[in-house]
Amino acid sequence: VQLVESGGGLVQPGGSLKLSCAASGFTFKVFDMKWIRQAPGKEFEWVSDINSGGDRTAYADSVKGRFTVSRDNAKNMLYLQMSGLKPEDTAVYYCALRGNPPLGQGTQVTVSS
Repeated sequence: VQLVESGGGLVQPGGSLKLSCAASGFTFKVFDMKWIRQAPGKEFEWVSDINSGGDRTAYADSVKGRFTVSRDNAKNMLYLQMSGLKPEDTAVYYCALRGNPPLGQGTQVTVSS
C-alpha cells in the first residue's frame, strides 16, 4: 500500500489549495478513505471521510463548508479542495484508508500572511 500526498504550500488567509493523494498497491475503489491533519505539537485531527463510491462524505465541524473531499477511482486519486483557509488550518495533511493510520509523508499546508 502506498499513499503519496501533494499539493500543499504557503497560502494567505482566505486562500485556496487542492491537495491530492495518489494511491497504489491496493484496490483503491473498494476502500473508504479519509483525510487527517496534524498541527505542530498537536495530536492528529480527523478532517474528512469519503466512502468507496464517492457519494457519501463527512467533515469535521472545523472545516465544514470550506473543504470538499472527492475521489477519482479510475485514476486512484483522492482530493481535498480547501477554501477559506485560516491560520488554524496550518498542519501536515495526510490521506489514509479509513480506520487506519497514515502511511505517507503528508503535505504541509501553511496559512499565513
